[in-house]
Amino acid sequence: MKSLKSLGLAAALIGMTLGGASFAQAPAPAPATTSPTATATTPDSGQAPATATTTAPAAAPAAVEPAATAAPAASKIPEFNKPTPGIGQPTEAISLQPQVTDIGLFAQKFDSWLLVIITIISLFVLGLLFWVAVRYNRRANPTPSRTSHNTTIEIIWTVAPVLILLCIAVPSIKLLARQYSTPKPDLTVKVIGHQWYWSYQYPDNGDFEVVSNILTDAQDKAKGEPRQLGVDARMVVPVDSVIKIITTSDDVIHSFAVPAFWTKMDAVPGRLNETWFKVNRTGLYYGQCSELCGARHGYMPIAVDVVTKEQFAQWVAANGGTMPGAAKPASSDATANSPITNPSATTANPEPGAGASTTATENSTAAATPASQSATN
Repeated sequence: MKSLKSLGLAAALIGMTLGGASFAQAPAPAPATTSPTATATTPDSGQAPATATTTAPAAAPAAVEPAATAAPAASKIPEFNKPTPGIGQPTEAISLQPQVTDIGLFAQKFDSWLLVIITIISLFVLGLLFWVAVRYNRRANPTPSRTSHNTTIEIIWTVAPVLILLCIAVPSIKLLARQYSTPKPDLTVKVIGHQWYWSYQYPDNGDFEVVSNILTDAQDKAKGEPRQLGVDARMVVPVDSVIKIITTSDDVIHSFAVPAFWTKMDAVPGRLNETWFKVNRTGLYYGQCSELCGARHGYMPIAVDVVTKEQFAQWVAANGGTMPGAAKPASSDATANSPITNPSATTANPEPGAGASTTATENSTAAATPASQSATN
């Protein structure tokens, strides 16, 4: 009897042992939310996801060396003038740059005149406030005045501001009228803004084109140019000549500005704006794009080389152009394909061997974007 009980207990223990072992060896079900792809693409702290489809966004433009090859230069351009410290470039002074045009000299005098007027008005008003606070406070006047009006004072403070405003408005209107009343030009230059460089077309001289790009810091230093103002091809104009500037843009709004000329004109896509200047002194003068136009807006310098008429004729000949009245080379086909004389030249793809002006513009635009992108990546 005892042996049967012992056998029963042993069988029960063996059954329990086998059942527990089988339960322990059963695989646990996988969580429904587990995804191999999600696990593989979950980034570690501070690291980018390790997936083939994940790409890092392009870096924002930083203080990098500007690309000097944003667009191919149209030709080798002789450079006649060297930079002159304090002339035609930014200075450490608070005042305006020295002006080299009649309009600029007038504007500079007007600016000084305005400063005197505003200073006198400000000191007068400040003195009145101080005098009223001291003379008419409660301690000095226990009994307040009951004056309701004063005809003489009211006439004075009405007439005086009108006269002051006339002294400001008359020369200001004259200045604006002179800026936008272009006299008969001696030379016309079409200025085209691009992202991010300038091109200059000379329709009076065979309609050749010059493409101007910023130099690198090393090139600026080697040539003695101000930092981020040097270019590989300058705009060249003759001295003592009326220069009509026609501005437009190939992409977004830019602005052609040369402070020493008192000149600033927006370059708007699809529009032709006009201004002018007449420089009375030879030299090299710098400007910059003055309208926010994208990532490399700060890398669009302008360099204007003002030379003698003889030097200008030499420069035109070096670029394959002609002076007015001279025979035009038979091989030149720039005028026929100019956007000024033939608007369709800028909208149609040129055939091989087409005019140099249109080809230079399209090639420059095509080459500019990749160079600027590589500089900002």
